[in-house]
Amino acid sequence: MADLKSLTLKKFVPLLKDRQARFDAAAAKLPDFPDQASVIAKALHPKRQYLKISEIKDVSSDCKSFTLVPNPEKGTTALAYFGAGKYLTVFETVNGMPVTRAYSISSSPKDSLEGRYVLTIRLVEDGLVSRHIFDTWTVGREVEVSAPSGNFEYQPLRDAEKVICIAGGSGITPFLSMANAVADGDEDFEMTILYGSREYDSILFREELDELTNKCDKIKVVHVLEKAKRGFKGSEKGFITAELIKKYAPENEPYSVFICGSQQMYAFVDKEIEKLGLAKKYIRHEMFGEFHNPKTQEDYPAGVPEKVKITVTVQDKTYIIFGSSSDSVMQILEKSEIPVPARCRSGECGFCHSRLLSGEIYIPKHLEYRRLADYKFGGFHPCCSFPLTDLEIIVPAAK
Repeated sequence: MADLKSLTLKKFVPLLKDRQARFDAAAAKLPDFPDQASVIAKALHPKRQYLKISEIKDVSSDCKSFTLVPNPEKGTTALAYFGAGKYLTVFETVNGMPVTRAYSISSSPKDSLEGRYVLTIRLVEDGLVSRHIFDTWTVGREVEVSAPSGNFEYQPLRDAEKVICIAGGSGITPFLSMANAVADGDEDFEMTILYGSREYDSILFREELDELTNKCDKIKVVHVLEKAKRGFKGSEKGFITAELIKKYAPENEPYSVFICGSQQMYAFVDKEIEKLGLAKKYIRHEMFGEFHNPKTQEDYPAGVPEKVKITVTVQDKTYIIFGSSSDSVMQILEKSEIPVPARCRSGECGFCHSRLLSGEIYIPKHLEYRRLADYKFGGFHPCCSFPLTDLEIIVPAAK
C-alpha cells in the first residue's frame, strides 16, 4: 500500500492536462444507458394504474367481483405484479368529492401477469363508496387504482411454515388469493383456512375453495357456521375459538395465525388468540377497512363531547370545521370537503400522516402504528384517530 504522506498535489497536477483532453474529445451528450432498476421499480410500483372493468360477477346478493384490465388509452399497458394478500386503493369521486377505499385483491398473482386483477367488494350498509361502486361500476367503465400495497402477505423469514388463516365473511378475499398462489406454486407454505360464515348459503367462493383444496394438498378449508342448525361434512358450528384453533393447528411446532374479517370478529378472535400464547410475530392482522364506532371500545374515555371543532392547515390555507366525535378525523375532513391523501384507511400505510398541534385524540389499540418520534412530535394518522377534544392539526395536501 502506498504511503499516504507521499501523495502530494504536485503528483496530480500533470494529470490535469490529460484529463481535460479526454473531456474535450468526448461527446457532449451522455450515453443513453437504460436504467433497468428504474424500469423495474416503475413497473412494480406505479403511482397510478389506469384500468377498465372487463367483467362483473355476482358472488352473492350483496357481493360482486370486478375484473380489471389495463387501459392502454390512459397509459397503462401492463399490471403491476403483487404478493398474495395485498390490496389496491381505488380512487373515486363521489358527489364531487375525491375519496379512496382499499380492497384486497382476490385473484392470483399469476393473473396479474396475464393482465387482470379481481376485486371482490361487499356492499356496506350506508357505505358511501361501496354504494357508489355498486351503482356506477359497469363493464367498460374506467377505474383508477394504486399499485398493490400492504403487508398482509406470507413472509418466510418471519412466518411459520404452517399458517392458520381465520376469515370472516368477505375477509376471505386475501386468503383466496393466497390459496391460488400456493396452488400455482408461487407461495410455499401450508394453510388451513377457518372460514366463519353465518350459515351455509352465505359462504362466499365455496365452490372455488373446494376446487383449490382438491387441487393442492397444502390447502385445507374448514367452514365454521354461526347460525346453522346443522353443519356438513368437514364443517364446524359456532364461533372461531382458541379451542377450535388448537384443534386444527399443528402440535409441537410453530404456526402463524393470519386474521381478516369484520371489526366484531377481530374483537372476539383477538381475545381467543391471547389464550394460545403465540409469539407476537406469528400473529398477523389485515387492516380490513375503516374503523367505526370508537365508543364501543373498552378503553374509550368518558365525557367526550358529541361535537368538536378542528382547525386544520393544508399548505398555506387554514380552515375551521366541525364534526362528530364518533367520526375519525379523516371522515370529518372529507365531510367538510377537505381531501386527505389516503390508501389503507387503517393507520398502516402512512400516506395520511399528519401533525397534531393541540388537543387529544383516541386511537384503538389494534390500529396504533405510530413511531416513537410521533409521540414526541405529534405525528398521527387521521384515518384511525378520533377527536376527544377540539383539535388543531396540519395535514398534507392530497395528490
